[in-house]
Amino acid sequence: MSDSPQAVDVLNREFLEVRARLLQVAAALDRLDRAAGSVAQDARFQNIHRVLEVLRAGGPGRAEQVQMIFSRAYSPAWRESFEISPRG
Repeated sequence: MSDSPQAVDVLNREFLEVRARLLQVAAALDRLDRAAGSVAQDARFQNIHRVLEVLRAGGPGRAEQVQMIFSRAYSPAWRESFEISPRG
C-alpha cells in the first residue's frame, strides 16, 4: 500500500480552490486588457506570461520554476540594498 495520495483525491480536495484562483488570474488579465494603455513591456507583466508558459508546459517542478521567475537574483550585498545592519 502506497503512502502517496491518489491523484483523484488530490483533485477532489484542491479543485475548488484552484478553480477560484485561476478565475482570479483570468479576471485580472481581463481588467488589464480593458484598461487604457499597455503594460506589455513591464517586466512584471512579462513574468506573468512566463509563469503561464511554465504552467502550460506541465511536468514536475512547476512551483519552483514559478518561484524563481518571481524571485530576485541573489546579491551578496542584499543587506545594504534593504538598509539592514549586520548582526553583531
